[in-house]
Amino acid sequence: MQRNDNESEDCWTMKTFFLQNVSRLAQRSASRKALRRAIWEIVSVLGLGVVMPAILAGSAAKYSDPSDPHEPAFGASTIPVTSSHISADRNGALPTNDGLTLRLSTDLGSVHISPIENGAAPVVRYVVHIETDAKEPAAKRLLDAYVLKAKSTPGGVEIVGALPPQAAREPGAGVQFWVHFEVSVPQGYHVEVKTGAGDVEAEEIGGGAYLATQGGNILAGKIGTHDSRKSPGQPEARLETEGGHIQVQEVNGDLTAFTAGGHIIAGKVSGDASLRSGGGHIRAGQIDGRADLQTDGGNIAVKKAGGFVNVRTGGGQIDFGEVRGSVHAQTGGGGIRVIYVSGPMEVVSNGGSICLTKVAGAVQAATAEGTITAWINPDASATGASVKLSGASQLASGNGDIAVFLPRNLAANIEAIVTAGDASHIKADPAMHLSMEAGQSVGAESVRALAMLNGGGAPLRLKTASGIIHLQFLDSQTALRDSLIREQQARLNQNFSNVALFATSLENTLPSNLPDGTVGTAPQPPSSQENKADWFDSWMRSLERALTGALREDPTEFQKRLSYAPHPSYPTLAQNAGVQGTVKLQVRVTTDGRLEVVKLLEGEPVLADAAISAVKQWRAKPASINGKPVEVISTVTFKFQLQ
Repeated sequence: MQRNDNESEDCWTMKTFFLQNVSRLAQRSASRKALRRAIWEIVSVLGLGVVMPAILAGSAAKYSDPSDPHEPAFGASTIPVTSSHISADRNGALPTNDGLTLRLSTDLGSVHISPIENGAAPVVRYVVHIETDAKEPAAKRLLDAYVLKAKSTPGGVEIVGALPPQAAREPGAGVQFWVHFEVSVPQGYHVEVKTGAGDVEAEEIGGGAYLATQGGNILAGKIGTHDSRKSPGQPEARLETEGGHIQVQEVNGDLTAFTAGGHIIAGKVSGDASLRSGGGHIRAGQIDGRADLQTDGGNIAVKKAGGFVNVRTGGGQIDFGEVRGSVHAQTGGGGIRVIYVSGPMEVVSNGGSICLTKVAGAVQAATAEGTITAWINPDASATGASVKLSGASQLASGNGDIAVFLPRNLAANIEAIVTAGDASHIKADPAMHLSMEAGQSVGAESVRALAMLNGGGAPLRLKTASGIIHLQFLDSQTALRDSLIREQQARLNQNFSNVALFATSLENTLPSNLPDGTVGTAPQPPSSQENKADWFDSWMRSLERALTGALREDPTEFQKRLSYAPHPSYPTLAQNAGVQGTVKLQVRVTTDGRLEVVKLLEGEPVLADAAISAVKQWRAKPASINGKPVEVISTVTFKFQLQ
């Protein structure tokens, strides 16, 4: 909460003290009535009846109890809060039957839904708090003209709220309204809420839920816990916002959620889940059915899934825990990391790295520039003999390295291809008995390696343009794999711990729609400073050190590491022959700051010799991890052009 420019130091101090005490009392109060009395006690002690306009009005409405005889009745007289804010409360109770539907529609206002007490007669209770900054006598006219209709119907209860039409025509431009709905429903009730502007909060909805707002956040606890009449083909929960965040703790059935730009966090979904965001992050703790998750640019994380998973992001990271089904994942540029998938898998990244720590079924993985690392480990057969992939598999990278770890009893046909490299680009355990075929079938400057393991089986094809292919057995890197899985599991548990901590009672919340802009309990999205590559970069560094003994670095960042870098001389022979063009080298910075040329990626030999001679004179600052220097691998590009 920020201090207003026109707010005195004393007022700010009292407001802060007020909010701190309300928060403390909210955790101890046994009921809303007790909490409301505590609020008024603080007010009377501090003398805040005049200087606490927004907080007092919002808190009174949020925690009011329609069953209290001291509460204002429906159509109660206006309550002057300050000289600048006038408010009124309207409340009522409508008898109903459990299992019916609340339909609430308002053009403005936040909405809070809670269940009535266990064993209570089925009734819908509501309190509507209305507030305006209009001056008297216009304020009273506007509050009295606020349209509020509540009625019982054969299908349940309908509540409609609307601002008075004359609000825009009152003398004095800029009149503002604040509206808050507090509604209690039977525990098996279905709920439909539509608000033009404002947050929607629901503690627990026993039936199905449709919650929609054009601009606010949606925060829900458990949905569908007492639903006895689920409609086939209809989602148990449908949550929609045109710009806010969505957080739901648990849905007993199917979930559909859409936000035009905010984040989506879902705890447990016992059915199918369709989660879509215009650009925010998506996190799902557990989805028992089919999962369809899409965002135009954010990260996607799924801790556990029980069926087919289809995810797509325009550029973020994709992070899976355990998937007991098949997977199709695509990202426009981020990395993909999967702990375990039992079924077939297809993962595609336009530029990021891919890591699969346990592949049990057939796999298709492709990336334009990144590395691919996969532990191939099909489930053991009943006879305990050799294991086989369920179908043909392929791992392909444009220019990155590929590292594959295989069980010793895998029956498969291996084909490894480097389209622009020699035999040194394929490194395999000698026990695999690879046969090399340089410059055959795939190009004059290519190399291909073949192997038939344990009598052969489904084909496993590995292909990269200029990277290095590593083929090793599973037992060669078990410690690294286990540590990476533990790290990933810990991260997933941390990401989803906030969903389980969702408070399901008013005693544990503060008002979420206070007129002064103070925000109480609202969905806590991933930090706006969240780096899309933080977890993946850390993980890939561990893997790169294990396989190559060095870290990879972006060429632009690598240039900042150089401390001495003279330009190469244009060879006289090349100038006389009219040879020009680009030379691209892969280089390594040693721990003492020297540079070594790992390989030539592109360029004419006569120009490459000059570039290599210059690079060998360069000096750079090595990287360090945990205080220890480590080598760095990157690329450098030179352009030789005749004048």
